Amino acid sequence: MRLSLKPTLIAASLLGAAALSHAETITLKVHHFLSPRSIQHTTMLGNWCDNIKKDSKGRLQCEIYPAMQLGGTPPQLYNQARDGVADVVWTVAGYTRGRFPQLEVFELPFMMTNAEATSRAAWDYSQKYAKDAFKDVHLLAVHVHGPGRIFTREKPIKDLGDFKGMKLRAPTRLTGKMLGMLGATPVGMPVPAVTEALSKGVIDGCIIPYEVAPQLKVQELTKFTAQPLGDRALYTTVFVVPMNKAKYDSLPKDLQQVIDKNSGREFSAFLGKTQEGNDVPGEKVFRSTPGMTINEISQSTLANWEKALDRLDAEWVIEMNGQGMDGQALVDGARALIAKYSK
Repeated sequence: MRLSLKPTLIAASLLGAAALSHAETITLKVHHFLSPRSIQHTTMLGNWCDNIKKDSKGRLQCEIYPAMQLGGTPPQLYNQARDGVADVVWTVAGYTRGRFPQLEVFELPFMMTNAEATSRAAWDYSQKYAKDAFKDVHLLAVHVHGPGRIFTREKPIKDLGDFKGMKLRAPTRLTGKMLGMLGATPVGMPVPAVTEALSKGVIDGCIIPYEVAPQLKVQELTKFTAQPLGDRALYTTVFVVPMNKAKYDSLPKDLQQVIDKNSGREFSAFLGKTQEGNDVPGEKVFRSTPGMTINEISQSTLANWEKALDRLDAEWVIEMNGQGMDGQALVDGARALIAKYSK
């Protein structure tokens, strides 16, 4: 009798263990470099965490760590996702210099239309042209921010000649080259370093979008804003949201499906649209700041800037060709996708 019960007991035990595993709550560590009051924390990542919790019926949850609370520096965030220090991170692709050269195409001058359309394009592009670059992680999203602006301390930028001699913060390698071609001296640094660099006079100004500028107290540390007009932005920056591959692979199939449902093109578009949407209250801060002068750069003036930057596209194509890629195909592919989603 005892022998005949053993298989039944074993089966019951296995079923119980499976049920326990199925009901287990898994908490993902999500890490980023901005403040807990930022829209990236509260809405962009916050909504994603709410959605996976809802879709998993509470079995998937998040603990979001802002302002590098898990340690390290912003350029180390991608490696933290790869190595499992964090399960998910939000970071600038260009902070790891030269690591994702294909994605730089979206940072070329006057490439972007709006952040929602360009983020959809960036996701599709990453899947077609840059999939191998992310083989060591599980990629959740690729997106861009709204039109970049130029903020300066003591001297306004109204025309091309005004860039000469200005030390301006650049977020990435390609935006640094852009500033250099315009006549400025580029100073590369992650966005959290901007406040101190401005206050100490290490830089004369910075290029960033309106949405993040008030967090950095840029309205208190600068006197002038240059706001290029037109349908295409002077520049943008590419962001990525990688997940630790081993963590994703360890999830039960149904929880992987929850992650998949909340990843990809539409998640990328949501991130881009939300971040650009926050430009509106950011701009209001600057327009209501006493002593702030906002110079709107006309299309005719921008034509001179565009002429000065003409060779950047060609140089980038040559660089990509030198790395074994078809640079012109990458530019054409990105432009076609942006046009597709901008209609």
